[in-house]
Amino acid sequence: MKSTKYIAAVVVAGITLVAQETSKEDTTPIFRTSINEVIVPATVTDKDGSYVPGLKSSDFRVYDNDRLQEDIRVSETEIPVSLVVAIQADFKVETIIPKVQRLGTLLLDHVAGSGGEIAILAFDHRMQHLTDGFTSDPDKVQAAMKKLHQGSSTAAIIDAVEESTRMLSHRPKDRRRIILLISESRDRGSSAKLRETLSRTEFENITIFSLSISRLYTETMRNPQVPRPDPIPAGARHSPAGGDLTPTTAAQLTGTQGYGANFVPLFVEIFKDVKGIFVADAVDVFTKFSGGREAGFISDKSLQRAADDIGREIHNQYIITYTPDKETQLAGGFHNIRVDLGQKGLQVRTRPGYWLAAVNGK
Repeated sequence: MKSTKYIAAVVVAGITLVAQETSKEDTTPIFRTSINEVIVPATVTDKDGSYVPGLKSSDFRVYDNDRLQEDIRVSETEIPVSLVVAIQADFKVETIIPKVQRLGTLLLDHVAGSGGEIAILAFDHRMQHLTDGFTSDPDKVQAAMKKLHQGSSTAAIIDAVEESTRMLSHRPKDRRRIILLISESRDRGSSAKLRETLSRTEFENITIFSLSISRLYTETMRNPQVPRPDPIPAGARHSPAGGDLTPTTAAQLTGTQGYGANFVPLFVEIFKDVKGIFVADAVDVFTKFSGGREAGFISDKSLQRAADDIGREIHNQYIITYTPDKETQLAGGFHNIRVDLGQKGLQVRTRPGYWLAAVNGK
């Protein structure tokens, strides 16, 4: 290797990845890392589920790949929020839309909060910007909600997260960046890939929350559609060799709700781009990976209560930042994050970790 010049640098969750191009004698790119800081939103509750205020940096112990990190900071003032509300607006949610439209000022006042700003995005196969950028004007939010209407048969959730991430990437770095999805859980028709979109949400330090629309509710409450004829004759569908096509085997083939308590193996498979991986619940992956959560609803009251609960959690979270020690910075792959408190009876929920590209191409 005779000469080196820098050709690209991006920040990944506070981690600067720098690509270097070598001379003609050695054209293999070498990726080196310089980690500035990792940002970790943390929700702390007591045994009754109430939020716990007033904790300091000295109360937290942060482990990165099981290594205790010394250089941690906890924000003691609330950080203003930039919020994108991405709302599923396909033909299946016609009965849900009036309920969502009534959220209006609640989203601005309780979720974005004081000093917050909001942008409304509706999606089916299209991305429809219902606000002109971000706004703190309740009248503009209400006007945007009135524009909601049912659309096509597609619900491109991954595309919606991708577009929301692009919108938030232009907001100032000193603001919290949050996406609130109001949608079903399963993606239908996105062109964006889950792996790349997850990476971009990590790059931009975005936390994703969800108000989940029940598929059972939309299927039973929407106006029935004229069914298309089945192109495959009865009895001609494929089933696994040596077994009957039972509800259990069908669930194994098509995916099920949730993946157990430990999502890390799934995240590793996604980031390694394992061929043939099927993710049944894209929303669950987004919320768990970013440190957010899902809340379900059926009625107007339960929707407003769920939105209010998410808003209270956002504004009661601790924002922990830390600079990993040098040895931690050298480890490529998925980095597990664990946050502990010395006080008994307190529970901490946070993002499970982050993905760091391998060092020196390994």
